[in-house]
Amino acid sequence: MSMQAEIQKVIDRFHAKMESDENIRKEIEPLVKSFNLDLGEEKYSLKLKDAKIYHFEPELVPDADVTVTTTPENLQGLIDGTLRPMRAYVLKKIQIKGKIDDLMFLKKLF
Repeated sequence: MSMQAEIQKVIDRFHAKMESDENIRKEIEPLVKSFNLDLGEEKYSLKLKDAKIYHFEPELVPDADVTVTTTPENLQGLIDGTLRPMRAYVLKKIQIKGKIDDLMFLKKLF
C-alpha cells in the first residue's frame, strides 16, 4: 500500500488551513524548509515556501532540514490519530532528525 495518496491528503489539509487561518499563515510564510520522509521502501520529499508545500516528490533530497523515518503503518497511525506523535517518538516508532526549532514547527503544520 503506497502512502503517497495519504500524504497528499495531509498536504491538501495543510493548504486549506493556510487559506483559512491568517494568523498561522503569517507565522509560517517566512519559513523555507525541506523535509524528507523515509518510510523504508517508500521515500518522499517536500519543500515549504510562502506557506505552501511544493515539490512533493517520491525521492529523498540531500541536506533536508528535517528527516522523518518511520514505517507506512506508523505514519498512517499518526495521520488518522490512532498513534500520538509523542508516544511514537518515545517508543521509537518514529525518528526525527533536524534542529529543535524545525521539529517544534512540525506540530504547527497539522
